[in-house]
Amino acid sequence: MFVDEVVLKVKAGDGGNGCTSFRREKYVPMGGPNGGNGGKGSSIIFKVDKGLHTLLDLKYQKEIKGKKGENGKGSNKFGAMAEDIYVKVPLGTVIKDTDTGLIIADLTKENDEVVVAKGGRGGRGNAAFKTHANTAPNFSENGEPGEEKALKIELKMLADVGLVGLPSVGKSTFLSKISAAKPKIGAYHFTTLSPNLGMVKTKDGRSYVVADLPGLIEGASEGVGLGDKFLRHIERTRIIVHIVDMSGIEGDPYDNYLVIRNELNSYSEKLTKKEEIIVANKMDMPDSEENLKEFKKKVKKDVYEISAINNTGIDDLLIVIANKLDEIFSEDLYTEDEIESHILYKFKEEQPFTITKEDDVYVIHSDRIEKLFKMTKFTDEGVRRFSNKLRRMGVDEELRKMGIQEGDLVRIDNYEFEYTLED
Repeated sequence: MFVDEVVLKVKAGDGGNGCTSFRREKYVPMGGPNGGNGGKGSSIIFKVDKGLHTLLDLKYQKEIKGKKGENGKGSNKFGAMAEDIYVKVPLGTVIKDTDTGLIIADLTKENDEVVVAKGGRGGRGNAAFKTHANTAPNFSENGEPGEEKALKIELKMLADVGLVGLPSVGKSTFLSKISAAKPKIGAYHFTTLSPNLGMVKTKDGRSYVVADLPGLIEGASEGVGLGDKFLRHIERTRIIVHIVDMSGIEGDPYDNYLVIRNELNSYSEKLTKKEEIIVANKMDMPDSEENLKEFKKKVKKDVYEISAINNTGIDDLLIVIANKLDEIFSEDLYTEDEIESHILYKFKEEQPFTITKEDDVYVIHSDRIEKLFKMTKFTDEGVRRFSNKLRRMGVDEELRKMGIQEGDLVRIDNYEFEYTLED
């Protein structure tokens, strides 16, 4: 089974909780705090495996969850870090964050890897909060929550040349003649149910990869037939080889040619700007010569004649393709604006908080505040520290401007509590 698109959720591991502990030994008076920090939660990392060719291993996974870091312990013992989770994917895998619409990574090189969800850091134990002013802190932190993301994962094949054309024009036969690929071949529409890759070697020793893509039909870019599932694979190719059935058995060759060109343009204008080599196949058929003359008048481009079934004209065509490839360099599939830089993303400043009033409840919206809330252990000291942090961020001032009164409800995440005015 060929699987080239998967949607799933990832949840990195939470950090382990910090420990609140004090040294207690018979002959050591005032031993002081010795609670250790929690361990880091496991990150989820996608890594290229050249042995994989589909996303089948991910198809039935709805969610990938990381493991929580170990909690800190007394005697200044830190919790162990959870092992990162590596997910193997094929070359050409594109990972997209469905919430932001940004591309997290485009994995096009052997051993490429990317952290798609970062594990939470461990909460600090009370020993970490010891200061000259507070030599015996009686509080610690919970672990930081791991990142959660909804991902769309696509496989876009890495091929130099993409074969396109209506069903039954002879793409699979052509690929079987020029490479060791063994695509299933039959005289009916939609024979090719998945893309096939073949390594081609020319007579002068040059080589390149060719992808035979499933036959397109009119409306494929809008979801008709199978074509829309595989148009994405053409995006990576440097050259499009457009094979046209010149026999006329499947309709007027020029009209058929326009159908494919329109579908490519409807899917992405980038496709119609790629170098195109037009190939007239089935030149062994009775009406092909006459049809070719009319076709050339209309396209006004070079057209290369072959008969894939009889293996004629193919060697010369392969040289033409190799010459074109020598002139064209690979381009990045996505712009910088479309790709989420994880180096920048990790350290980017959090968005400022917002407060809305829903019925009689003041709702605070802020990723940073929600994270602080989840990391707070609600002891007396923990509540005081959390309140001070909100006050320094300006939350208290903003609530007062909105008219909050003693006893009004405030909501953070899914939790509600009563507001207390402090002078």
